[in-house]
Parts: sequence; C-alpha cells; structure tokens
Amino acid sequence: MDAGPTTWVPEIDELREAQRRIADYVHVTPVMTSEAIDSIVGSRVSFKSEHLQKAGAFKARGAHNAVFSLSDEQAANGVLTHSSGNHGAALALAARSRGVAAHVVMPSNAPAVKKAAVVGYGAEVTECAPTLEARHSTVDELQASTGAHVVHPYDDVDVIRGQSSVGLEIVEQLDGDRPDAVIAPVGGGGLLSGVAAAIKYLWPECSIYGAEPAGADDAKRSFDSGQLIPQTAPDTIADGLLTSLGDLTFPLIQRNVDDILVVDDQQIVDAMSLLYTRAKQVIEPSGAVPLAAIAANRELFGGRHVVAVLSGGNVDLGGLPW
Repeated sequence: MDAGPTTWVPEIDELREAQRRIADYVHVTPVMTSEAIDSIVGSRVSFKSEHLQKAGAFKARGAHNAVFSLSDEQAANGVLTHSSGNHGAALALAARSRGVAAHVVMPSNAPAVKKAAVVGYGAEVTECAPTLEARHSTVDELQASTGAHVVHPYDDVDVIRGQSSVGLEIVEQLDGDRPDAVIAPVGGGGLLSGVAAAIKYLWPECSIYGAEPAGADDAKRSFDSGQLIPQTAPDTIADGLLTSLGDLTFPLIQRNVDDILVVDDQQIVDAMSLLYTRAKQVIEPSGAVPLAAIAANRELFGGRHVVAVLSGGNVDLGGLPW
C-alpha cells in the first residue's frame, strides 16, 4: 500500500476542488451548540456534527473524493481498503454511488454494528486478526486476487483532501463568529490533517488541536518526539482511533497542529454521556474525545470559543459503556 510522497502539502485550490467534487454525495453537516454543556465545561463549544454525515461519520467525505477521483480504468476492478468500520462503510457507499465493487478488510474485533453497516452498503467483507500487520497482509492478498484499487483509510492524498471539507465548512459556517480553536479526534490523522490544513489556510490565527485516547496515544508521542512512533497495542473504548499516524498525515499534523491532547476512557465515557443527556446526540466514543479534551483542559479552553468535531455516531446501542 503505497502512501505516496511524504513531503506533500495540499494547496487550498486542491481542497476546494475536492469539496466541489463530493458536494452531490455528502451532507453539509450542521454546527450545533448547547448552553448546558457550555456551562459544565466552562467554554463556548460549537459542535461540527459529522455524526449526522452519510454513513454516520466524516469518512464519507474522503471516501467519495477518493472514489470519484479515479479514472474509469482505475475503478474498473473496484476498490479495496482496511477499516475498523467507518471508512469501510464510507468506501462501500462511495463505490455503490459510482457503481463499482468494494472490498473491505475488517479486524475480527470490529463492532458488529459497523460490520453490518459495511455489508449493508454492499461491500464484501474479509475478516483478519486485529493487528495492523494482519490488515496490510490481507489487503495485499486481496489486491493481488481482485485487481481492486487500494484506498488507504487515511494516508491517501485524495482521502485527506476530502476530509478537509470539514474544515472548509467550519469556516463557511462560522466566519462571522470565528472560534479561538478547533479540536478534532486523531487516529490515523486523515481528519485532523485535512481540517488543520484548511483552517490554517483561511484562519491562520486559529489554534488547532488533536484529541486522542490514552490507550492509543501514538500521535501524542510522535508529535512530542518529532518522530513517527507506530501504534502497537492499542487499548481504548474509542475503537475508531486505534491506528497509527501515516507518512502523509504526520508531517501535516506537525506543520499545522498546535498540540495533541490525551484523555482516558472514563473521561471519554463522561463526555459521551454528556452529549447523550444534554445535547440529545448519539455519538460514538471516538466522536466524544474532543469534548472530553475540552472538559479536561479548562486552563487551556476556559472562556474560549472552541469548535469540536463530532466525528461519528456509529455506536453499538447494545453495548453502551454505561
């Protein structure tokens, strides 16, 4: 799986072209607020509601941009990826929109609700052991047998361009009420690197933060050390944030992000509960990580206007953490 050049920095025109390309296939998601949550966390929070996106997560953006950027020849044998759920469902939906096959490699411990979504959108699922090495080897085997075009879940220029549309929309929706900071969850870094690139082009004075679970804190360790440190044994309720940063996403995060903030699983559960009870929004654990980071860092965010990206809402309602 060739991620491409490691020195790539997207131009703003590339990001806007991706936004135009996917406009007919994804939602412009709303920005929501909650005075109750603001009073609890001590900040004015605007929630970019990607849990209301098609396929239930921001991943629909990058997947559609990647699929619709392919030539007819490239798309002829379908598309292939590995995913714990959201990217797989998004790629399956994008492939269905274009009328091509989709193959998704999923770890055996992926949530059942996410596996069902991938199958429901028409993809063929192949299970593998729950390790990054197993994902990559299984993808390589399927690529050899099917000839499908591999779309990396995050370390792909077209995926990152697509995810950047979250940032472009934030600017369009809040330019008259500019926030002090934007915070997004980080696993592989496709969302954070894309959002940060867009925001820094258009609001260079805005601070950008990543939010990460303590049980999968490779992004924080990589950011602090200046060297890419792979994730080896993640252990967190935030199942969408288990992967390592990539060769493309890590340099972009180093370039545009101010810091990575880490929270534990109990803080994530508390934030998730807050969003359910006070905002009445169904958010998966990974999507609640930014709010958890805001609540845990009052000295940093207290009294400030912060945009929190609610990245997804594909939660197993039969296995809620409370």
